[in-house]
Amino acid sequence: MNSLFKSALLRAIGAGYQSLIRPLVFRLSAQNAHDKAIALLRALDGLPFAAAMAAALHRLTFSDTSTAVGGARLSQRLILAAGLIKGDGFADEEQALLAVRQGRNIMPGWRILPALAGPVELGSFTRYPRLGNPGTVAWRNTATQSTQNRVGLRNPGARAAARFLGEGRSQLPKEFGINIAVSPGAEDIDEQTRHVTESVAFFLDAGVQPSWFTLNLSCPNTEDDPQGHQLEAETRQLCGVVVERLRSEQREIPLWVKIGPCLANEQYRKLMRLFHEVGVKAVVATNTLAQPSPDDRDMQAGVGGGDLFPAALDAVRQLVAEVNRKSYAIDVIACGGIVDGASLREYETLGVKAGQYWSALVYRGPFAAAIIESELAQHEHRLRAFHRKSLA
Repeated sequence: MNSLFKSALLRAIGAGYQSLIRPLVFRLSAQNAHDKAIALLRALDGLPFAAAMAAALHRLTFSDTSTAVGGARLSQRLILAAGLIKGDGFADEEQALLAVRQGRNIMPGWRILPALAGPVELGSFTRYPRLGNPGTVAWRNTATQSTQNRVGLRNPGARAAARFLGEGRSQLPKEFGINIAVSPGAEDIDEQTRHVTESVAFFLDAGVQPSWFTLNLSCPNTEDDPQGHQLEAETRQLCGVVVERLRSEQREIPLWVKIGPCLANEQYRKLMRLFHEVGVKAVVATNTLAQPSPDDRDMQAGVGGGDLFPAALDAVRQLVAEVNRKSYAIDVIACGGIVDGASLREYETLGVKAGQYWSALVYRGPFAAAIIESELAQHEHRLRAFHRKSLA
């Protein structure tokens, strides 16, 4: 399709969302809007032709920005971050497995969103199910295009998630990641290691072959965030066992690691060294930033979007500098505040080849990734035209 037509189409889609749909959505609280969005995804997953229609819309609106990053080959450089397609929460594993046996869709969005948005990261999944936090757990700050949440790692647990995806593996997207979170509340590192390795094994044994696994070392929307596992010894053990498990399976599935913002530069340097030594292929920087929630200043909730951007950009800058200084074979994947072409370009100028987004779905709509890529392409086109004119 003509690129000018595609750009015009995306501008029209973006304008329509901003002027018509977003005002209606924003009449609802962030919590209510999120709940309705999950219900809509669940319904669309069950419609026979919805995924095919979504795939057709994807082809109509997305351009090929294929790239090799972190040991994976992606058709586009923007990935929908973990946190949206992660499934329902359950009180225990038996209830979650029963729901799978009953044929319930325990992971709303698993079919429709990858078809529409392209590469996605599913999860985070913990070894055992989690109900998550009760009450209001989602907020937004429109002025800064930010979101904040304390969902609390609600998910069906790795065993049930793996069985659910395994049963539907013929309909899985061609490019997706599985995000495994270190279990909050389990302080013993050997127990954490067992949880992580069992979680990875469940997916592999179920015949689920993701394009990459991500080990999530920071979960700021829980009350018991395992921040200590971003320290050197713990991280080395956790990453090492996953890499060894993947190697023993003789499967070419790379391990990525997601870390938090605002760590000391020396800590980032130590982490990058051990990632290099262990065999981690990419670092996702960063997870959300822990800040007091709007409803209770004594309760922490993870901030994403525009308010995270400065901290995430600084972390990426430090990590990329360390990669370049040491010539590590590790890619840095940006995550935090990618809401438009300008923010994506800020990361790109640092040498980042791919990024993850989430808040952009709220503020730019379901075609956010295509719109952001189009904005960046238009900027680069204008820049080239300016250079040609200045040299004429």
